[in-house]
Amino acid sequence: MEDGELFDQVVSVSQSVVSWVAAGAMVFGGVVPYIPQYRDIRRTQNAEGFSTYVCLVLLVANILRILFRFGRYFETLLLWQSFIMIATMLTMLNLCTNVRVATELNTKRRSFIATDSKDEEVRVPKRLFLDFDWSAFWLWSRFVDYLQCVLAFTVSAAYVTYVLLDSALFVESLGFLAVFTEAMLGTPQLYCNFQNKSTEGMSIKMVLMWTSGDTFKTGYFLMTQAPVQFWICGLLQVFVDFAILFQVYYYSRYPQKPVSHTVSHTTSAKAL
Repeated sequence: MEDGELFDQVVSVSQSVVSWVAAGAMVFGGVVPYIPQYRDIRRTQNAEGFSTYVCLVLLVANILRILFRFGRYFETLLLWQSFIMIATMLTMLNLCTNVRVATELNTKRRSFIATDSKDEEVRVPKRLFLDFDWSAFWLWSRFVDYLQCVLAFTVSAAYVTYVLLDSALFVESLGFLAVFTEAMLGTPQLYCNFQNKSTEGMSIKMVLMWTSGDTFKTGYFLMTQAPVQFWICGLLQVFVDFAILFQVYYYSRYPQKPVSHTVSHTTSAKAL
């Protein structure tokens, strides 16, 4: 009898440990893939291989997911995951902006809203509040402009959610939009690689971690009976990850970009 009780205790403790490990993986696992990419950008001082639109996608997706929880409950772990991911993407944006401005040969500075800064390095023509250059969207020269954009989106989305929170159709649509946007996470990187005809500057470790993390996350959604939007879009996210891995294989086996970013920068500098 004592042996049976001891076995039950061991099983209970094991289940608790596995549960805590899985919970930690869900909360912090999404951040881990960006560590090698962050280190690569800091080491090379070159952010061209990483698409900052990945940050845009994740910021929008996680803000919408947080708002979705006001209309429909889901696990608190996923809520914490959203807050941590938002902080991580802002950190990545800060690094990419600083690196791009430091290495940018073009002296033109771009801003989210009209400004008349006295700082010569960030001076832009004074315009109407919303009269900014759409062609330079998400390519701004200051980190504060990204913060302003994220804050403007958050306030606008929160107001719409508050007004329509009683609508079941809106709440379900909001949830689907949140997870579908996240499912498109790899799409900007996929397009960036296609445009460059190369995966140079992109951390392969990051994509491998994306793939393993998204596979684990989708399985977690299925096991915990998360809303159907979560696991359907999780499967789509895994598909995009594998498409990027195929690009890595294809462009390494059949190189289509004879001139690297470094050479291009050197040439441009010499021309100036």
